[in-house]
Amino acid sequence: MSGRPDAGVAPIACDDATIEGALESANVPALLMSLIHLTGDTTILRGSIRPPKVVGRGAESGLSAQDKAAVRARAFEALRAYRDRGGTLPEPPGPQTIAAMMAFVVGEPVPEAYVPMMQEEMALDGRDARGESWEGIAPGARQGLRVLVIGAGMSGLLAAIRLQEHGVPYDVVEKNDAVGGTWSENTYPGCRVDVPNHFYCYSFAPNPDWSRYYSRQPELQAYFEDCANRFGVRPRIRFGCEVVSAQWNEEHAQWQVRLRSADGVETCASYRAIVSAVGQLNRPKIPDVAGLPSFRGPAFHSARWDPTIDLRGKRVAVIGTGASALQLVPEVAKVASRLFVLQRSPAWMSPNPRYHRRVPEGQKWLLRHVPFYARWYRFLLFWPASDGLMPSLIVDPDWPHPQRSVNERNEEARLALTGYLEAQVGDDPELFAKVVPDYPPFVKRMLQDDGRWLGALRQEHVDLVTEAIERIEPDGVVVEGRGRLDVDVIVFATGFHANRFLWPMEIVGREGRVLRDVWGDEPTAYLGITVPGFPNLFCLYGPGTNLAHAGSIIFHSECQVRYVMGCLKVMLERGGTAMECRAEVANEYDRRHLEATRRTVWAHPGARSWYKNQAGRVTTVSPWRLVDYWRWTRRPDPADFTFG
Repeated sequence: MSGRPDAGVAPIACDDATIEGALESANVPALLMSLIHLTGDTTILRGSIRPPKVVGRGAESGLSAQDKAAVRARAFEALRAYRDRGGTLPEPPGPQTIAAMMAFVVGEPVPEAYVPMMQEEMALDGRDARGESWEGIAPGARQGLRVLVIGAGMSGLLAAIRLQEHGVPYDVVEKNDAVGGTWSENTYPGCRVDVPNHFYCYSFAPNPDWSRYYSRQPELQAYFEDCANRFGVRPRIRFGCEVVSAQWNEEHAQWQVRLRSADGVETCASYRAIVSAVGQLNRPKIPDVAGLPSFRGPAFHSARWDPTIDLRGKRVAVIGTGASALQLVPEVAKVASRLFVLQRSPAWMSPNPRYHRRVPEGQKWLLRHVPFYARWYRFLLFWPASDGLMPSLIVDPDWPHPQRSVNERNEEARLALTGYLEAQVGDDPELFAKVVPDYPPFVKRMLQDDGRWLGALRQEHVDLVTEAIERIEPDGVVVEGRGRLDVDVIVFATGFHANRFLWPMEIVGREGRVLRDVWGDEPTAYLGITVPGFPNLFCLYGPGTNLAHAGSIIFHSECQVRYVMGCLKVMLERGGTAMECRAEVANEYDRRHLEATRRTVWAHPGARSWYKNQAGRVTTVSPWRLVDYWRWTRRPDPADFTFG
């Protein structure tokens, strides 16, 4: 045997009992694919044991207990043999076989357009294909390209890692005292990711040791801390530092950047390019409620959680019922003597029994030791979270029930989600009426739930308040028709200034144009990344790039960082010092983005959301299929830019 090993796994040096025990936790479809790598036997693809269509992330529904046992038994023998022969593998499957394996393991055809994207995502050849090759770029040219990365969250770290790989001088400034971005700032009780963790991590840095399928904030923040150390970028991060302003210097083709440290001291520095990785959800939004300054007790945003405030025995008001509230309310309910949850509008939620579940030790062992198992498991998480949902989000102009749904599939989702709510609170008509949205599914962010949210709302000391807030008084919150709710603490789970990109920085481009004024309330950027009039400025998680229908924002960020690195490479190859997106290119993209979002459920007039600006235009969300955005960002087209 002379096949290529899976560089991501550790050798097996344990006894048979350990292998056999671990296999009890296996995801059987992923295990089937590992068997092909272990044995070279592709007849598995034509066998009687066939995974059903994947309907949930990593689901195995439809496989009988007998089939699962048969696969585990065969895998046990194959892993013993693999161990005993020293970890060698047969020749790897070819591209056509890999494509057939993809379709087999998800139980449905994988369109040809998706095959290269998924092959890249899994990196079965052990190659990090998103690490753009800079062969031919002289070290001296690279040294002349000094880059500022703003933010050390997930995207900023990724940009730093890529710049480091290619020997490009860079600095990272981070306003907080730690890396991780949102996973550093949001420390409220119950904070966790709502994308499966074995997918919510860099494709080139998988983590087989996640303790839960949807990990909590401390573990997520620790992952990004580990990446900063492992890839050697921490020494280049300046913590407790913010960008006050950046102005393009036409004569020297550089950005003049003013920085402010935590102690208020301001300094200036020059950079050839800026990569903004400040995100969309990093500036908390607190509503302008009359009387708020008069409140005597603690009042703070969920993203600025105050750990010194002990909520035990306190009367607490949580304002908002979005993603953060859904996570923190069940935790606050455990300790508060009285809890008021003030809701402007209810949210749709998807039932997810794994949302708080721990990953078995056997599954961790398999992810660490079984060749290609982790890669196929990631594929099984990615595929159902890819573009399959998109058809249910497109408005059918002939659909007869536009207020409650936008097409037949969307209506099916509404009925299923309503059924989930009814199953939990159907015996409480008053609560049921409060928690069922009156707008179509997916208008707002779909939340994840395993019963804890509605279970918390049903507790006697918890009250879901749907009346509007009139004002806040020193000792409570006054709501219409009910008077004052006496509370000791107010928690605002009211979201962020998502539409104010790069705020509060002042970015001044060519001819004195201020980016804040150019954008106004309708921020746009070509591919969400680059803006005419602002050379060498690149945005990650910029306008119109939030994923509301599929995937993981890490996948999107990897696409964007590859594109940015490609832009810098093209500029150096041309011997230039500046590149700027053509206005006509950006305008056409904006036109297509507006047209595409208008056809989606997100533009539905029946509800407000942070996806929209004040005029109702969807400015934050990407309406594109993942496969399209992936293709557009694989490499920049020089014709889209002017160079100087």
